Amino acid sequence: MSKVATREAYGKTLASLVEANKNIIVLDADLSGSTKTADARKVRPEQHFNMGIAEGNMMSTAAGIAASNKIVFASTFAMFAAGRAFEQVRNSIAYPNMNVKICATHAGISLGEDGATHQSVEDLALMRSVPNMTVLSPSDGPETEAAIRAAAEYVGPVYVRLGRLAVDTVNDFEGYKFEIGKAIKLSEGKDIAIIATGLMVQEALKAKELLASEGYNPTVVNMHTIKPIDKDMIIELAKTHDLIVTAEEHNVLGGLGSAVAEVLAVNHPTKMLMVGIEDTFGESGKPQDLLDKYGISADNIAKTILNNQK
Repeated sequence: MSKVATREAYGKTLASLVEANKNIIVLDADLSGSTKTADARKVRPEQHFNMGIAEGNMMSTAAGIAASNKIVFASTFAMFAAGRAFEQVRNSIAYPNMNVKICATHAGISLGEDGATHQSVEDLALMRSVPNMTVLSPSDGPETEAAIRAAAEYVGPVYVRLGRLAVDTVNDFEGYKFEIGKAIKLSEGKDIAIIATGLMVQEALKAKELLASEGYNPTVVNMHTIKPIDKDMIIELAKTHDLIVTAEEHNVLGGLGSAVAEVLAVNHPTKMLMVGIEDTFGESGKPQDLLDKYGISADNIAKTILNNQK
């Protein structure tokens, strides 16, 4: 399988979009080489603006440009997009329902050596709590392209969570279709269902292989939209499986696991486990070492399920 970082796929897709549509404006907070919006700048420099290291100002500017009937893509690291600029995202973009796409790269601990200050493990919780905000978390290159194109067509605020680490391609199969708010069942199984998002989709598929040797065959679902969450899929899985397991590169508080638990509690209470970062900050290290240490690798998913089955 080919490997590509979701931020790389974002850059290439954005370049294609700005070349085809002069109404798309791109803003970046002095990180265009890292966020890959530099790809868009190369083809349409007049549609790309470097706002400097002033993320709050960038979000307010994005709202103002969107008020002029433009589609605005604003990019920086997830820590700064969701954290430093939260007030402007809330009050200037989401509250007036502006057509701004916040594409936040370098999310999660797989950012690696940059350490805890840059590893956003809270952004999904923050963004999904904001009214009017749609939250997407694509798992690979092809899905990122589909998500960015869907975000461009969608009218209203969108937060897209993107990563630094190159990941395996898993969504290149025939019949794949991306639709905001509609999860994708990647593998049909029984008894256990793993609902994953972002790079944890690949880890969930690897965990399924590990569990096969122990006699288990879990269903694996790609939940690429955190908000609006696919309630129908979650309820269907709850009715047909004995155990629901969520997997996310995010704090177990407030992210995918919390969103799924909210649906289950109200509609179909079901036994559930959450695999994620256990309410702690990350640290500097190699991405795979961090996934292992913080309990969110394929091995950890499999061990969590096996320990529960004893």
